[in-house]
Amino acid sequence: MFNVSFFTKNKTFLSISLLCFALLGCTSTPPHPITQKIEQNMVSVQGGEFLMGSNAPEAKKSEKPEHSVFVDDFYISKFEVTQEIFESVMGSSLSYFQNPNVPVNNLSWQQANFFIQKLNELTGETYRLPTEAEWEFAARGGNLSKDYIYSGSNNIDDVAWYSKNANNRAHPVGMKQPNELGLYDMTGNVGEFVSDAYDDNFYRVSPKNNPNNARDEASGLVHKSVRGSSFSYDADESENYRRDFASQSIIMSDMGLRLVRDKK
Repeated sequence: MFNVSFFTKNKTFLSISLLCFALLGCTSTPPHPITQKIEQNMVSVQGGEFLMGSNAPEAKKSEKPEHSVFVDDFYISKFEVTQEIFESVMGSSLSYFQNPNVPVNNLSWQQANFFIQKLNELTGETYRLPTEAEWEFAARGGNLSKDYIYSGSNNIDDVAWYSKNANNRAHPVGMKQPNELGLYDMTGNVGEFVSDAYDDNFYRVSPKNNPNNARDEASGLVHKSVRGSSFSYDADESENYRRDFASQSIIMSDMGLRLVRDKK
């Protein structure tokens, strides 16, 4: 009787223990290894108000007028998406400048979004492209901004690979100085796709709170905004307020992306 009772009690205890372990395990499942790699380089950006665009004489029509914008809190990666991260999700890339630590390049806006879709399916996360407003707020240094011309300095050589120093190629991330938020290569290296469709009149009608001109359109001729200049741009084409565009389907050798996600 003693032995039966003893084993019965221990069997019950073991069953309860395993159940508790299983339940606890469900609530503490470690994140996907790719998520861990991405998250260790995500920077928390406290939302705030800033002046977007420019009224400078040299600013283009699409960059005017300077206008007040407010963005909510968000997270943004301190680095452009590298080939290592991209290929860990997609298996390969068509990058023209091959190196695991170089930003993925030779990319279209559609391909960038397809990568994010696959990344989120794989990891269960909700990464996305930044809006133009989020991108410019972060490039300017957020609430820590010192009003630099470029992202992190008034001297472009400090912070950017651009036409005068890049030898017409993309370079490994993080080799230049970061900006006030600790973000690298927001100016130069590869241009960065954002979620917004490009509209050179949008600043004139933009809402103040979290503006987003994203549009889901099938046509391959639809233009999407590109920010941050690239290794092929001159210094006077690379100020924080500068905007450019590309067809959503065209592949560009100097274009890449940077990940953002909402605050949870």
